[in-house]
Amino acid sequence: MKDALAAAVIQALRTLGIEAAGVSVEHPADLAHGDYATSAALQYAKEAGSAPRALAEKIVEALGTIDGVEKIDIAGPGFINFTLTPAQIAQSVEAARTNDRWGSTSASAGKTFMAEYTDPNPFKEFHIGHLMANAIGESIARLLQFSGADVKRANYQGDVGPHVAKCIWGLKKLGLSAGSSATLGQAYAAGAQAYDADEQAKAEIDEINRKVYEHTDAEIDALYTEGRKTSLAHFEELYKILGTTFDYYFFESASAPKGVALVKGHPEVFEESDGATVYKGEKAGLHTRVFLTSKGLPTYEAKDLGLLALKQEAMPIDESITVTAIEQADYFKVMLAAAREIPEVRDIASKTKHITHGMMRFAEGKMSSRTGNVVTGESLLDELTAVARERAKESRADDHEALAQAVAVAAIKYQILKQSSSKDIIFDRERALSLEGDSGPYLQYAHARTQQILAKAQREGGVPSIDASAAPSTVSRLIVRFPDIVESASALLEPHVIATYLIALASSFNAWYAQEQILDGTATARHKVAVVDAVRRTLHNGLWILGIPAPEQM
Repeated sequence: MKDALAAAVIQALRTLGIEAAGVSVEHPADLAHGDYATSAALQYAKEAGSAPRALAEKIVEALGTIDGVEKIDIAGPGFINFTLTPAQIAQSVEAARTNDRWGSTSASAGKTFMAEYTDPNPFKEFHIGHLMANAIGESIARLLQFSGADVKRANYQGDVGPHVAKCIWGLKKLGLSAGSSATLGQAYAAGAQAYDADEQAKAEIDEINRKVYEHTDAEIDALYTEGRKTSLAHFEELYKILGTTFDYYFFESASAPKGVALVKGHPEVFEESDGATVYKGEKAGLHTRVFLTSKGLPTYEAKDLGLLALKQEAMPIDESITVTAIEQADYFKVMLAAAREIPEVRDIASKTKHITHGMMRFAEGKMSSRTGNVVTGESLLDELTAVARERAKESRADDHEALAQAVAVAAIKYQILKQSSSKDIIFDRERALSLEGDSGPYLQYAHARTQQILAKAQREGGVPSIDASAAPSTVSRLIVRFPDIVESASALLEPHVIATYLIALASSFNAWYAQEQILDGTATARHKVAVVDAVRRTLHNGLWILGIPAPEQM
């Protein structure tokens, strides 16, 4: 319908002697202004030599009757509003009710994307930034999938580097085993603290770092192998809870040698500075960064060059997306500028899009948990699951633990995804878990309510059936918008567009449910049940895009 209206407006302008390259057709924020609106009259008024409202009147006259449109009117300085017929809206509601992939588009059909996100480092904790990158990256991957793309998920993990050496030093110093994530966290904290405070410890850790790269110490190699295995296995447990399955795992141990070779192989791109090898980013309007240290070891920059090569070798890619924290924005600009000067990785560098996320802070102003430790992504997930577990005991769900995890995931992901990715987040634990208002569990509860109504209707023998002549409710008119919302969110790579829409739909549905007797035994009951079914599917698909579970019972 959106495309049909745009085509009709362009044709109307053409009959008025105006060749329009394109016109914008959007959904008005206020449903009182119709189902679609265009600002074409304001856009082309100057070219027409007319006041916008006068041009709008001529456009409306030229449009005549449009199939599926009940009313066309003009608002404000010249906006043209379109209200759909009950039959047209009913058609969309029926599609929502019966099509498993309701809302999906073909905007990215035929394209292959690689989305890299999460990127936790073995030997360290899964922190808040990893949780944010996972939520955003997974939702973007699903958005692209729902738009017809072939999407491969990638995870890049730092399994070599100073942090590994700090952890191994801590394991040795404290006599700890590398067999649990808890002891790894304890050992890393000890090593990190010693590295900054003790020159002898710093020298010992630097020596361990060298031996990790060279594999010249059997004891260090054994601790490294066990610690890496422990970390990666623990991360997989978290990915399962978060609903992510990766297709590719890239590691710094593999990217580092490739990056070193690329840097050393292109002296025309890099130069020596105080014994280190650097890229002078000033020539690209950026800044200088070190790619090889004075000891010849690769920095993150060199490793990322190697990662580009690994991605290019893995599969043909139309676009590569990387999600990281916003403080890496300038770093990525320099790294990619250098990569575009290197023939071996120039192509993949030109196809790489960097998406940044903001920082998470807590409403109470503290970055520590109730136990006094720094809040990690894992501890936040555990804390919210514990609270949800108590509430889940009173639910209708068969598996209270699964529901508690689903609610915790919804609480966290929605708070991350409800606003533009690059913005900072103030995380309020109480609001995040609330079943009322702007929260993930609120959306889950609305979905569970639709399931409850539909189950009761089935028990009573009610068969959903759309009445094409019924006056459309606000709920029905919002359902119509879902495919356009998906298309917009996919084009922008912004999940918050979906989140905002779902809250509006759930709120409208709950208000409608409070006012209407759905199963009232009248002839209209079957139509109302069909609308509930369409809401169910729309909420389910929207929650799937956000990576949020949609429980059937709560």
